[in-house]
Amino acid sequence: MKNILFKSLAVVTLMGALSSCNDFLEQTSPSSMDSEKIFSSQEFAEGAIANIYNEFGQQNYRARSVWYGYNTDIELFNGSNKGDGKADLATYNANTANDQMNVTTGTDLWAKIYAAIEKANLAIEGLRANADLTDANMKQLLGEALTLRALHYIDLINMWGDVPARMATLNSENMYSGREDRDVIYKQLIIDLQEAQDLCAWPNELTATQTVERVNKAFVKGFLARVCMQAAGYAQRLDGENRLSTDEELTKEKLYPIALQACKDVMAQEGTYVALKPNFEDVFNNNGISGDVINAGSESLFEIGYSNDPVRGRMMYTFGIRHRNADNMTTMTQGSSVGPMPTFYYDYSPKDKRRDITCCPFQWEKGKQSLQAFSSWSFGKLRFEWAERMISGGGTDDGINKLYMRYADIILMRAELENELNGPDAAAPWLTKIRERAFAPADYATEVTDYVTAASQSRATMFQAIVDERALEFAGEFIRKADLIRWGMLKSKMDEANAKMKAIVTLTDYDAKHPYSQLSGRIFYKMEDFNWTRNGILNIETNAKLILYGLNYGETGSAPAGYTEYTDSKGEVSTWIKENVLKDIIDYLYVQDPDKRQYWPIFNVNLNDNPNLTNYEWY
Repeated sequence: MKNILFKSLAVVTLMGALSSCNDFLEQTSPSSMDSEKIFSSQEFAEGAIANIYNEFGQQNYRARSVWYGYNTDIELFNGSNKGDGKADLATYNANTANDQMNVTTGTDLWAKIYAAIEKANLAIEGLRANADLTDANMKQLLGEALTLRALHYIDLINMWGDVPARMATLNSENMYSGREDRDVIYKQLIIDLQEAQDLCAWPNELTATQTVERVNKAFVKGFLARVCMQAAGYAQRLDGENRLSTDEELTKEKLYPIALQACKDVMAQEGTYVALKPNFEDVFNNNGISGDVINAGSESLFEIGYSNDPVRGRMMYTFGIRHRNADNMTTMTQGSSVGPMPTFYYDYSPKDKRRDITCCPFQWEKGKQSLQAFSSWSFGKLRFEWAERMISGGGTDDGINKLYMRYADIILMRAELENELNGPDAAAPWLTKIRERAFAPADYATEVTDYVTAASQSRATMFQAIVDERALEFAGEFIRKADLIRWGMLKSKMDEANAKMKAIVTLTDYDAKHPYSQLSGRIFYKMEDFNWTRNGILNIETNAKLILYGLNYGETGSAPAGYTEYTDSKGEVSTWIKENVLKDIIDYLYVQDPDKRQYWPIFNVNLNDNPNLTNYEWY
């Protein structure tokens, strides 16, 4: 399926990196070509755009950028108590000498992102000066360059806050730029994305937009909405305060109408250029994450495309269900570096079909599922058995794409925007649309109709319902931290997660929606055959699937016949939920106040490269 190739256009340091499902990289060029020749030719200009995408697969972008999104109220690094460099990044405790990020200049994450921005600047300037921008294909390339530059700047802002703004190719004036107020960057990105949405084609309108590994109009509009909402939201500012922008151009009154129109534009194309998959599981098992299906026009709007040959990307390795040994599904013995908060399973209605896709209390061990400790859950959106190829070990790369935005996000952004601008009744249809997919029709009356009616009582109740729904829908996709920051809720929601954990280990009700007293703390299991399919071939793992009793509310009595009680790592019968089982997580969910450490420090290697860079005073 995906096979990312690399070719060179030396004048602009070109290295192409996109899918062989199209002819995107089928170009060559003499190294002496100048900018005019490159950017007046579609063939060579595509190589320049490929060069921007190529940075996604480089060290350390693929290895380090995935760490940004945790810890949150729903997503937990399964090692937060270790006190090492990775744990410090997760627990808001990183220092400038962090051993994971303070690495050789030129290969570190900060440098790789700015390398991509420089390549985007080269392409933007070259296309504006030399391309025939009446041609749809050349317009598409300029739109891609503008969008990719915006994407990389949002990465920088999310990780570091206020960063140098280089909106032109490197020169003596911007080479050693200091930090720029992010509001200046936001305003430029919004202008750029508004231009790009008119330049880019809809999914499948052009050859370039037949794959979700390249930018299309639906994604640009969705990304414009996301940037507008973030720019109008809360954040920790240069003065240390966690507040809204004081720039009158970045208010909700100015930006939310832009965002809402962008969402409406995409949703008007449902059934033509975008679609909400009827089955939630199918988003992950065959639509560009685990199945290597990258065709545009469905729910996935844009993915960071990693290669199968050579293998790039560490999504399954980091976020998939853990396999402790090689088996028939994979030889890669990794996964579950990050998982759902142990209580998050109980935030779902038991009838919610998303729950068991997202939250998995088991791992694979010697070809069979085994129960993990209550403190160690796996996300289930990435599963080796869903891959249409054997993902092999021997390294840490797996070739699985990062799902960057899907159509469900646009629907829920619209619900939030409608609620703010037009009230809860205007938001209700879009919250309904997402919940209808999550439940069987027999449950619609209580789980959809009654739920949305209750949420529609006020703007405040609808907003809280949307906050909850975004957690249930997108857990493990690592957009939660940015959401919590823009809502001004990062620490308060993490404190709420800690309070839930303190309640559940004593089997004490947290509230009416979380009646933890209806759990016994004991777990019983039995084994059944596990059926899975790869390349159309049915595979059966005998006595490999874990069936649990005691996991759900009300399962407090004796287990049915044929079940065995859970035993710990020593082989001794043990209570699964007990008072000290989450102590390390509660103590180490965060070490420093998340609201006062929303961003990583700029690391020494980058400070040393630029004499005008300084850290926030709290570092």
